[in-house]
Order: sequence, then C-alpha cells, then structure tokens
Amino acid sequence: MNLRIGHGWDSHAFQAGVPLRIGGIAIDHPEGLAGHSDGDVLLHALTDALLGAVAAGDIGTFFPPGDARWKNADSTIFLNLALEEIQHAGYRIVNLDATLVLAKPKITPIAGEIRERLADLLNMDTKAISIKAKTPEGLGLDHVAQAHATVLLEKVEDPEEMKSMSAVIENQRHLEDVVRNLLAEVHGTLPQRQTVKVKVFDTEDIT
Repeated sequence: MNLRIGHGWDSHAFQAGVPLRIGGIAIDHPEGLAGHSDGDVLLHALTDALLGAVAAGDIGTFFPPGDARWKNADSTIFLNLALEEIQHAGYRIVNLDATLVLAKPKITPIAGEIRERLADLLNMDTKAISIKAKTPEGLGLDHVAQAHATVLLEKVEDPEEMKSMSAVIENQRHLEDVVRNLLAEVHGTLPQRQTVKVKVFDTEDIT
C-alpha cells in the first residue's frame, strides 16, 4: 500500500469586528481571526497538510496573499483545491488529526460540530477525524490562534472510488474559471472544469 503523510501549520491573530470561523463553521465570539481570507486557521493548516502530502507546494503557491481575488474568500476554496491535487495524484484521505492552540474560545464544546463539518467537506467518517485543543500556556500567545493538521493518504487503486471522489469535489466547487486556470498554470495543462465558492469576510492575511 502506497502511503503518504502531510503536516500543515498556520496561525492568525485575533481581531475585533471580524467574524470567527474555525474548521468551516461560524463561532459566536467577540473577535475573529485576521487574514486576507476568512482567517480559518484550521482549514489553512489542513490545506497545507494535503498539499504537502502530495508535494504540490503550499497554500501560498495557489493563493498568494497579495492577490485581490482571495480578499475575504471562504477558506473552503483552498481546501477544495487541495482535494483536487490529491485526486490528481491518485490518493485519498485515510485520517486527519488536528490540534488547535488558543486561549479562547473553548473548542471542546464545539469539537463535534467541527468534526461533522470537516467530515462533510472531506467526504469522510467522523471517526477518522480527530480535533484536539490546547491552551498556549506560558507562550505569551493568548491573542493568537494556531492550528496543526496531520493527514495520512493512501493510493487509490479502485477506479470507481476515484469517480466517487470526483463527484464529491464537483458538488463543492464554485468560481470555476479562477481555480481551473490556477491548476492549468501549475500543471502546464489545458484548464479543466473546476469550481469553488466564495463567502465575504473582511480580514488581512491569508497564511
């Protein structure tokens, strides 16, 4: 069995007046995470873990923070493209282990909801998704959220399973022209149909 491991890490500072999103869900909190996109620190770390596992670069390779197209973007855009990359390489996700490091809000009460959302985005069983939370005790980082994500991938041998993966990604895709052109630039091939979805949040730094 051909296995690959990927690890991703990201951090964002908290900022007043910004909606907080972690793991693809909205969280009721006085401050959100600053970022050029929606600042979803967990989805950013997961995206990098997936891209790294198939040696496809990192989130900044596809979505430079200076590119106005990604201003206020929903981070599921980045995750969807990472899913495209692992499919392109012929792999699927076996399991995900993630750790959030932040002083607040408390993650344990909503960890189940985050797992459910990730299971939906990744087409996985929640039993294969672990979400843990730690406080940055002694680090002086109480106003920062960090995320570590580790994924295990395995080579897909069954063509029917690849078709299933394609169907899931197809259901999640929007912004077709932008992302298909990105992949065409990276792989030097003719653009193929791809779409991803954008939601609007006002933040400042993507990674």
